[in-house]
Amino acid sequence: MSGEDQRSRPSPAVQDYLKSIYRVQEDTGRSAVVTSEVAEALAVTAPSASAMLKKMGQLGYVAPTGRRGAVELTASGRAAALEVIRHHRLLETYLVTRLGVPWDQVHQEAEILEHHLSEELEARIAEALGHPERDPHGDPIPTLGGEVPEVTTDLLSELPEGDKATVSRVGDQDPALLRFLGERGLVPDVVVEIIGRGAFGGLLRVRIDGEAVIEIPLEAARAVRVTPG
Repeated sequence: MSGEDQRSRPSPAVQDYLKSIYRVQEDTGRSAVVTSEVAEALAVTAPSASAMLKKMGQLGYVAPTGRRGAVELTASGRAAALEVIRHHRLLETYLVTRLGVPWDQVHQEAEILEHHLSEELEARIAEALGHPERDPHGDPIPTLGGEVPEVTTDLLSELPEGDKATVSRVGDQDPALLRFLGERGLVPDVVVEIIGRGAFGGLLRVRIDGEAVIEIPLEAARAVRVTPG
């Protein structure tokens, strides 16, 4: 990483917070994020999250909203968040497609490397990959200009029985869950159909690409986002 990169970027800790705030915004569709959500996403205490968010406010990355204990990203905070997310998702894509790292292992590797990727190497990776639009888990890769396509998605767990949809994204936070879903064919771009629901929140029966039928717990289905139709 060049000296200029190091001076202009937030610290790795701040980058982690920025990324987590953005991910909560992605998942909830809300611009305002409360301290408890950030703390949960990063597995830290609420007081620790509150102290860091206060510091980030002083640095101009977040601003308070009208809701008590809630913040939202400023323009500079969003730009910094999208930069590190672009690094993360490009790295995941490179690790899977060029190095053959299993999709359930790349998240942790990218978590480490994303803070140290220079802009020059990022550009080379993007060029070598043909400027991909999504990572292996289906997450959109922000452009250099900070643009992210908006795609309306629903949770697989909430898809009505008999409806069909296309898997768009699979949550990458839990390696064991990723392995579980991947082994059952629940990966981006497959067509799924809900053909049965167990009583009292039991197993969900899902047909994949019109052929194989699998059963998965409702909780696992909440990690899968689909595009209806």
